[in-house]
Amino acid sequence: MTDFVIDDTVDITDVVCPTTFVKAKVALEELDEGQILSIKMNDGEPVQNVPRSIKEEGHKILKLIDNEDGTYDLIVEKVGD
Repeated sequence: MTDFVIDDTVDITDVVCPTTFVKAKVALEELDEGQILSIKMNDGEPVQNVPRSIKEEGHKILKLIDNEDGTYDLIVEKVGD
């Protein structure tokens, strides 16, 4: 199991799709290549759409953590700049 150092965190539990991805994308854009972002999101549409959209942007999904409270933490490494 790999340990990561989280460089930044964004909470998108208070917004709905497609704004969830937009907020996550903006947070990723503020990071440098290789930095790690933790995205806290709700179950349902965000968990289905945000990881896929981030992957399509070329970033690396490191882990999806079920917090068992209706939220998830998506750990993403920024690729490219």
